[in-house]
Amino acid sequence: MEASFWDGKRAPGVQDTIDLSRYDSVVEVIENSFKRYADRPAFTSIGYTLTYRQIDEYSAAFASYLQNHTTLKPGDSIAIQMPNILQYPIAMYGALRAGLRVVNTNPLYTEREMLHQFNDSGAKALLCMDVFAKSVQGVKDQTGIKHIIVTSLADMLPGFKRVLINAAAKHIKKMVPAYSLPEAVSFRSCLKLGKGKAFQENHMKNPQDTIVLQYTGGTTGVAKGAELTNRNLVANMLQAASALGQVDEDGKPMKGDGQAVIVAPLPLYHIYSFTVHLMALFELGDHSVLIANPRDTETFIRFMKPWKLTGVVGLNTLFVSLMASPRFKELDFSEMKLTLSGGTALVEDTAKRWKEFTGTGVSEAYGLTECSPAVTMNPANGLERMGTVGQAMPGTALKCIDDNGDEVAVGERGELCVKGPQVMKGYWNRPEATKDSFTPDGEWLRTGDVAVIDEDGFVKIVDRIKDLILVSGFNVYPNEVEDVVAGHPGVENCAVIGVPDEKTGEAVKLYVVASDANLTAEDIKTFCKDKLTGYKLPRQIEFRDELPMTPVGKILRRELKDEEKAKREASAA
Repeated sequence: MEASFWDGKRAPGVQDTIDLSRYDSVVEVIENSFKRYADRPAFTSIGYTLTYRQIDEYSAAFASYLQNHTTLKPGDSIAIQMPNILQYPIAMYGALRAGLRVVNTNPLYTEREMLHQFNDSGAKALLCMDVFAKSVQGVKDQTGIKHIIVTSLADMLPGFKRVLINAAAKHIKKMVPAYSLPEAVSFRSCLKLGKGKAFQENHMKNPQDTIVLQYTGGTTGVAKGAELTNRNLVANMLQAASALGQVDEDGKPMKGDGQAVIVAPLPLYHIYSFTVHLMALFELGDHSVLIANPRDTETFIRFMKPWKLTGVVGLNTLFVSLMASPRFKELDFSEMKLTLSGGTALVEDTAKRWKEFTGTGVSEAYGLTECSPAVTMNPANGLERMGTVGQAMPGTALKCIDDNGDEVAVGERGELCVKGPQVMKGYWNRPEATKDSFTPDGEWLRTGDVAVIDEDGFVKIVDRIKDLILVSGFNVYPNEVEDVVAGHPGVENCAVIGVPDEKTGEAVKLYVVASDANLTAEDIKTFCKDKLTGYKLPRQIEFRDELPMTPVGKILRRELKDEEKAKREASAA
């Protein structure tokens, strides 16, 4: 296996290569964990825990149902549309064991987005939570979906608690809009029909089989399905375990002092959380505490409180919201060893405050859907290098290129390119888009991110190429400005975009969510004046109650740009 291009020294316990011969398929990983960790707790949701053995039995029942009570064949696609509840790992593992291809679907998609994804992926079955069934009703007749399975929030909880929570969600909180899907089957019925019955194995177990279609907007255009194979996902799982220093000299999981308890607030349908919780931690025999709605900070903290936490997997906005709650200090951090951040840039001030709260540094990682997703990761256990996203994952090569496609020198800015076993097969049914996402030789995936790689192999992501702001011919990177502004004690959150300017071509516009009601635009400009050179200073500042975000917590600069464009067009009209 090719090592990274650099000869820098890795953190203790981190391999420079991985052994891809350990597993041929994701199903092999899953079944191995079922056997090794049968009596350990696997997943907890809404205060209820299922063991590895129970997940094994339930997912086997679901696999049996899919094979024996539907018209689905190995290789068909099934869309799964749920938040972080116990049904997710059961359905995911069951679908893969049945030989189906999984299409992870964002529950918050609009009907237009759902329609595109279901049709583009060729989904023939859909498992969704009842909260979203009304939208499914609106699009199902325009898709090729033949089988619909519906589940409710607490379906995996025991009797009275299940009935009570589901009734409260439907009738008191009014979470479930009225819908009509007469052909739908309940998830609990599926498990009952498949319980204790066999299913045929050995489907979709070739390392090159595409087993997950993970949709992404990529750098431009309509959402595309990244084809992630058994090899991609197994490789990234092994890379993550090694990069976190959780493997021995032979690359096998270390037993450690006990089972890790890791909080899972990021949605499992997102590839970051999918690979960490449903694969890497599952293979290590760890315990994931699922959080269905991380935006409800107080409930989030309540579900964390019973545990001596070993780690949290999150991102900057989530860390900020947790620390803003007085109850966060009540949690037991005595066993905390790891905080992993990814999905969006980590602000230095956030990382410093997090360490003060929890005693644990934040290990920032970087990845993208097309890489299953991890590309780089900081060492854990106090060895992280602030301001970087760490070193290349084991078995991964990196380089930065200029506008002509030529590799730049170490320490110079360029577009980051990746080569490794975690890089996708391509975009589903989009050969031209696939070709455009790689270098002309087809060897390197172009990330669309501007980066700098230092002599030790640590990578600093400067910004997205498409988010670059050109002020009087000078490059301004939004991440840099946001990092400075976020250091102001009166700022809770912020975002930067470029807006047209008659004199300078573009100007920096800053959006601020303030934690101090008395904060003014002038306060911010004064704060930034000695920290940013003149052309980088915000020329326009707008205060907001909140910023547009993805369900993962990534700020959507694109929506802010669209708003500005709409304003200009309305003004011109």
